Amino acid sequence: MSDFSNPQFCAALAVLRTLKAEGHQAYLAGGCVRDLLLQRKPGDYDIATSATPNIVLDLFPRTFNVGAHFGVVLVSAEFENQPTLTEVATFRSDGAYSDGRHPDTVRYTISAEEDVQRRDFTINGLLLDPDMSGMDKSVVRAGVLDYVNGLADLDAGIIRAIGNPERRFEEDHLRMLRAVRFASRLDFTIDPNTFEAMRSLAPKIHAVSRERVRDELTRMLTEGNACQAFELLDETGLLAEVLPEVTRLKGVAQPPQYHPEGDVWTHTLMLLDQLEEGCSTTLAWGALLHDIGKPATYQPPSGPGDRIRFNGHVEVGVRIAAEICRRLRFSNDETAQILALVQNHMRFADTAHMKTATLKRFFRLDRFPEHLALHRMDCLASSGNLDHYNFAREHYENMPPEQVRPQPLLTGRELIAAGYNPGSAFKAMLHAVEEAQLEGTIHTPDEAMALIRSHFPPPETAAAG
Repeated sequence: MSDFSNPQFCAALAVLRTLKAEGHQAYLAGGCVRDLLLQRKPGDYDIATSATPNIVLDLFPRTFNVGAHFGVVLVSAEFENQPTLTEVATFRSDGAYSDGRHPDTVRYTISAEEDVQRRDFTINGLLLDPDMSGMDKSVVRAGVLDYVNGLADLDAGIIRAIGNPERRFEEDHLRMLRAVRFASRLDFTIDPNTFEAMRSLAPKIHAVSRERVRDELTRMLTEGNACQAFELLDETGLLAEVLPEVTRLKGVAQPPQYHPEGDVWTHTLMLLDQLEEGCSTTLAWGALLHDIGKPATYQPPSGPGDRIRFNGHVEVGVRIAAEICRRLRFSNDETAQILALVQNHMRFADTAHMKTATLKRFFRLDRFPEHLALHRMDCLASSGNLDHYNFAREHYENMPPEQVRPQPLLTGRELIAAGYNPGSAFKAMLHAVEEAQLEGTIHTPDEAMALIRSHFPPPETAAAG
């Protein structure tokens, strides 16, 4: 069970008790109750109350009115010198959702039962009064108010929309993706009626902002069970709507001598199955998109003895991945790293034959451990041969940073002092010095200048010749 002594919980409990002392109903609500019952650590603790926003604002010294129209107030406090924020939402009943996200009208209510009817899934519609459980983790259920049979669904491992599933999804189309995320993360199944509503309404996911879709997909990829999440996305028809490029991986055969696991879709799912909970956003998306260029570059065997080929799939994949990142509005930094993972994932096969300088430059890639991790997953999802991975990892881990990124032996300033005119040739000259330095054939500025003079005669020497 989550620790009832952590600052976030204690701050929420203090808010809850203050509200109750003033005669208002107040309960922990939503995901924190679900997680406590599942003995998972809640990310935060939210409160639902009969107190209106004005009362909440007056009752606590430090508050933020972040959702006046929806009755949401943030209460700020410090507990054991740690700042905390507790979201306090007034019981409400929502009107129609004409924009597929926000209710057009909100009516405050004093009925907790009426409030939970507007929530998304039964396992998220539970309320908890910790005082009713005697603050005993082992009997936390004693403090639960369940108006939607959420406890039964929690015990059975079922994601079920509250009330009419079509109505719940029409209110906020993102709930369809949330259903997939909860089902995969918790290893639950989706109630058949809820599932069918998702299939029929899947095209409406386009009404959701791309940023919200991106964030939900990222959470699926990084919260554990990503493989299950993407299988569910495919089965519900949502994958074809949000990432049609990924659905095209299905049925694309691969050479069995290198990919005994099957087609590109199966291979990609096997990579997703290796993603650990808490992995980085960029590694997760790199794993998903690393072979995204294969469908467009598929070439069947040309004859006996030939094999399936994907010539240029890396370059094509980078272009497709770039479009996906642009469409989902990833940051420039995230986009650069995701594209780098796609662009470089095939280079490990050459590491044993690379010149020392080339290998060191390869190791200079930003966040190189992510490249290593992607290659390892790629190998384990295909042939299982980790020779290239082991070679690269051993050399990367044993190579001192000062050898990978040594201080330059020369700069343009020294070249000018030696009589060279600034210009485009400086780039080639300094590259030649760095190449020799990385290869270990020169070690001092004097040796570097000698190399320059032998390969790039100064202007007066060249003119005299």
